[in-house]
Amino acid sequence: MPASHLRIEANGITHHVVTEGEGPLVLLVHGFPELWYSWRHQLEPLAAAGFRAAAIDVRGYGETDAPAAVESYAMRALCADVAALVGALGEEKAVIVGHDWGAVIARNAVLLHPERFRAVASLSIPFLPRPPAPPLAILRKRFEGQFFYQLYFQEPGVAERELEADVRRSLRCMYYEASGDCPRPGAGFIGGPPRERLLDAMTDPNPFPSWLTDEDLDVFVRAFTRSGFRGPLDRYRNQDRDWEDLAELAGRRIEVPALFIGGDRDLTLAYGIDGMKNVAPDLRDVVILPGAGHWTQQERPRETTEALLRFLR
Repeated sequence: MPASHLRIEANGITHHVVTEGEGPLVLLVHGFPELWYSWRHQLEPLAAAGFRAAAIDVRGYGETDAPAAVESYAMRALCADVAALVGALGEEKAVIVGHDWGAVIARNAVLLHPERFRAVASLSIPFLPRPPAPPLAILRKRFEGQFFYQLYFQEPGVAERELEADVRRSLRCMYYEASGDCPRPGAGFIGGPPRERLLDAMTDPNPFPSWLTDEDLDVFVRAFTRSGFRGPLDRYRNQDRDWEDLAELAGRRIEVPALFIGGDRDLTLAYGIDGMKNVAPDLRDVVILPGAGHWTQQERPRETTEALLRFLR
């Protein structure tokens, strides 16, 4: 069965969802700065294995609505989106699979809406406990006198102007910088002296590594040229709001079956993976992909899909 592009009303906005296959629902949630298309390598294999794969454009991205208010991108709203989509797709429950910010959405959705999710897989971002203080305060102290991309993203309009000036170059630089092909993955995002722009410390490679073709990049460029980066960046501007708003989740553990997949060259592994069982006690597997960076399911599509299918079965 070929993929279907759906427009679905759920949680007060219109969502773009791409589905393929029939069977138990697997909801695929992308991160920053990506789209449903980040899961292009997983849709057909999941469908062939007897699952209904549904890759979404998160609110603010692609063809999903982008509300104007910053607080519209708070974690509680994003979790309500994915929970509502399960019902709107005609199912009682789903397995939720998230990458990057999608991974954070996935694990919080499991805690906030346990009636909707039977299992969770997290790509790139380990299962982490709630931080002891508001996240931005921690980041400002840790990166005092240094550049850190999440702090750079806080002032509305600043990062938007930089990234939207040349969408193709912006995406190429960010995708390459966090990939396993970069000599120092993530160095342009984190560290070094303070600077006024993100991309100044990043490389636009020529040629780009083969895991992202020019045709693939065209899909992302068209989408971000149309939608801009405001909604995606507003997600970063809600971190302290989320910390206050989700205080009820402090100490709560993920009790459903869980899976973690990450690349051994992913900058986010610095958060640490050794304590994940304390957060997700039914962690079934930890898959570390040699040579892979942050874009797990795109850089290593076959290995990622195989790990997901083992878990789903």
